[in-house]
Amino acid sequence: MPIAWLPCHQLKVPRLSTIVHLHQEYSKADRIFWTKCTISSQMAEGGQHVYVLHGLGGTGKTQTGLKFIQDLSSQFSDIFFVDTSTKETIDLGLKNIAITKHCGNSSRDGLQWLTSTAEEWLLFLDNADDPNINLNDFIPQCSHGNIIITSRNPGLCVYGKHSSVSEMDEKDAVTLLLESAGQADTLATRHAATEIVKTLGYLALAIVQAGAFVSKSGNLNSYLDLYAKQRALLLSEKPVQSHDSYAQTVYTTWQMSFEQLKPPAQMFLQICSYFHHNGISEEMFCNASKYKFYSGGPSKEELQRPLEFLSNFMAPTGEWDTLSFLNVTSEIRAYSLINFDPEKEVFSIHPLVHAWSQEMISDSKSWQSAAGTILAMAFREIPSQDKMLASLLFLPHVESISQFNTDLAPGFQLQYAWIFSLAGKYKQAEKLQVEVLKKWKEALGDNDRGTLVAMGNLALTYSMLGEFKKAQELNIVALEKRKQLLGDNHPQTLNAMGNLANTYSNLGEFKKAQELEIVVLEKRKQFLGDNHPDTLKAMGSLAFTYSNLGEFKKAQELKIVVLEKWRQILGDNHPDTLTAMGNLACTYGDLGEFKKAQELDIVVLEKRKQFMGDNHPDTLIAMANLACMYLNRRDFTKAEELQLLVLERRRQILGDNHPETLCVAEDLSHTYQSQDKLQEAKELRRLFWIACF
Repeated sequence: MPIAWLPCHQLKVPRLSTIVHLHQEYSKADRIFWTKCTISSQMAEGGQHVYVLHGLGGTGKTQTGLKFIQDLSSQFSDIFFVDTSTKETIDLGLKNIAITKHCGNSSRDGLQWLTSTAEEWLLFLDNADDPNINLNDFIPQCSHGNIIITSRNPGLCVYGKHSSVSEMDEKDAVTLLLESAGQADTLATRHAATEIVKTLGYLALAIVQAGAFVSKSGNLNSYLDLYAKQRALLLSEKPVQSHDSYAQTVYTTWQMSFEQLKPPAQMFLQICSYFHHNGISEEMFCNASKYKFYSGGPSKEELQRPLEFLSNFMAPTGEWDTLSFLNVTSEIRAYSLINFDPEKEVFSIHPLVHAWSQEMISDSKSWQSAAGTILAMAFREIPSQDKMLASLLFLPHVESISQFNTDLAPGFQLQYAWIFSLAGKYKQAEKLQVEVLKKWKEALGDNDRGTLVAMGNLALTYSMLGEFKKAQELNIVALEKRKQLLGDNHPQTLNAMGNLANTYSNLGEFKKAQELEIVVLEKRKQFLGDNHPDTLKAMGSLAFTYSNLGEFKKAQELKIVVLEKWRQILGDNHPDTLTAMGNLACTYGDLGEFKKAQELDIVVLEKRKQFMGDNHPDTLIAMANLACMYLNRRDFTKAEELQLLVLERRRQILGDNHPETLCVAEDLSHTYQSQDKLQEAKELRRLFWIACF
């Protein structure tokens, strides 16, 4: 039977309340809302004080509230505790208030006493987790009294001021673990404990469970090894000796919440458990719902589970239904199993909930495949001009799916390879593309359209990896077969021709590149018009070759046109616009107009960092270009600073032997030489020479 009322001096707080000495929410509630000063001022003004502590099960919401009540108990005339988990326990709790106050024997009598007694009583409504219970029916409708509500449901924040009880501060989490484990607080134990609490996502109950286990085993250092092998067992087993009366472990707490969800919400959580735990957006699922079947791709039967899942969010018209999606995600949010960031419009899952959700799935291979397929379906439907930026959003999810060796259709593997390539992860792209090319050669033959697509994609990746000879071999074969099968004027033939021209440029065969690029540009204009994106890309490639041939005025004329048209079509911030801007800056540099070049390079670098991050290959190109302009303007300190940064990152990402790594090493040696740093220049040139030969 739940205790409805305890005299203040008898109110007992479980040992688990160690958490709340450390939780920021406790001090926040004390500071913002429940301080004596605040209460006194509100008493003068009148009004009921309501505070909601909400968060995932296991974060210490109840203990936070109880500890607060214990510390400030002298400010309240009466304190009442009501278990709000079901209507029956609520009814019983309110009934006990009536009996205790000798004013009747029903829940209605208890509510009436609270409503009519204008004193500083405190009502603690604990575990108000069921979203189907209208809590307003059980809140005294009056302008006095104090109420604390604990809930997994953030929707209850409408009742008053509130705090999210979530991850603990790292320092405090370490202290909690050491106290729970009975370990001395030393540098060595703090170091070991820090790694444990990081792994546990700073979740209070999980930390206490870990502490209880370490207390029993006596070995703090071996916990993570055991956790890696038997995580589910450790997080679902309640210690025999426990400091508190909390009946659930983290895993059983979440399992109880999961069982309250309807099937579509359960499916959503299971699908998301294979994505990265951050950055899950409605847009991904919406794009997947627009997937169009194509010749040679997976059939409807092969995509049965993803399509069945997506049908939960489709209107009868076949269109995406945002309201249905909102209903499903709101149901999960009501138990704090997922969170939503309204500014970024993305969902996130606590890392431990994410891991638990994976482990509870019996048919894991099927769900992994469904999740991976949905990502590929979504990316395939994104317009080509938007794929670059989208790849950065998809990348963490693709990396998460890829660790499971998920069985995907070859066409969907190519979508993953495209994401990796656009995000600058060329080795991962190469691995997938080699696998797909082999599969399609065996299944479809050398002349199939899919085989040729895979061949062209792999050639492009070889170019990005600096393996230009390999790229050339594949591009020559692809172009010959395209001509035989499709004719000279087919768009795919022109794509293959442009790719081969690009490889010739990389190999320094600029005249060969120019001949092909002139043909491609003429035919693009003829069949697509002057403003089509493929025409502008062909124009940009030819302009680049003019620069390599020393025809800088011709290059400038074309690059100005390309930049203006990209701005009109895609805006100032699109990756293709920034590429055109960077290319024009290079030509200004070639013409000796270093100030103009520098101004453009600064803009490009700032926007590359903003939209693509500091380590993306395109950001590093922008950084290297700006460094060259600084060098040309004899601002050696700035040039050296940027070149050192680019060199370090390219060595990490591309390796020492990649042409772009060697290029920036050579640029840096010139910068050293210009400053009479001859020893540094000599050492770099030695490394450059070794790498080349």
